[in-house]
Amino acid sequence: MAYKVAALYKFTPVEDIETLRKAIYAFYDTHTPSLCGTLLLAPEGINGTIGAAPEELDKMIDFLNDLLDIKEGELKFSEASEQPFNRFKVRPKKELITLRKPEADPNKQVGEYVEAQDWNDLINDPEVLLLDTRNDYETKVGIFEGAVDPNMKVFTEFPDWVEENLNPKKHKKVAMFCTGGIRCEKASSYMLAHGFENVYHLKGGILKYLETVSSDESKWKGDCFVFDQRVSVGHGLSEGDWKVCHACREPLSAEETERPEFEHGISCHYCKDTLTPEREKALRERQKHYSERYGDAQ
Repeated sequence: MAYKVAALYKFTPVEDIETLRKAIYAFYDTHTPSLCGTLLLAPEGINGTIGAAPEELDKMIDFLNDLLDIKEGELKFSEASEQPFNRFKVRPKKELITLRKPEADPNKQVGEYVEAQDWNDLINDPEVLLLDTRNDYETKVGIFEGAVDPNMKVFTEFPDWVEENLNPKKHKKVAMFCTGGIRCEKASSYMLAHGFENVYHLKGGILKYLETVSSDESKWKGDCFVFDQRVSVGHGLSEGDWKVCHACREPLSAEETERPEFEHGISCHYCKDTLTPEREKALRERQKHYSERYGDAQ
């Protein structure tokens, strides 16, 4: 069965997270049994990526729209040839994207949205600093030409990186991007709160750009890392060739999976030397269980 995948977010005040969570699970149990993926609920809104049989996914999207008007937020669709997630979860969180900076409030202010078809014109401006707000394992898979990569392990490093490397008096125009757009909501709000005046972000993120801009006009190099079993997508949101190590979660190119340290579901050259016997045993048991249930593909 081909799966339809939805990446979505909307910043909107949510008062009763637990009641909303129970309502979503109740609808899932009754109407969308093939649904998989994760929805995050926080006082500031909803975020997630979910997949299902196309008609079931559409039912859940309509249900969420009735509750939170998600179609007025950011909503993108793609396809997966196999089940993209193992199960369905609805998780409460303090923040949709953890930054721990209360002044970064997208419900109060965000940067200026730039549509995918207008992005090339903006980043061709020599006065624009092009900034990637993703983590280092994501930027490894692909990045825009000429972009600054902060080499962050986690997003909470972003404020310190900005304080140490950028100056609102010097960097007059900053254009930022991320996978689906949600990190830039937080990042642009933070920068505006700290004196940066002209802050732009790619509406719909890299995914929208790859869906909209043709490969011959594109300034994107590589694939885009995605947080599901496809691992990466390319132009037209076609599935890429990257895999992920299930021990350390590092994205792996085709060449890296040919290295002797790589063992499907167990290890790669990034983590082979750090695996304890207990960890290796647990991974082998997990892989055996997964193969028995789903087959060899993972």
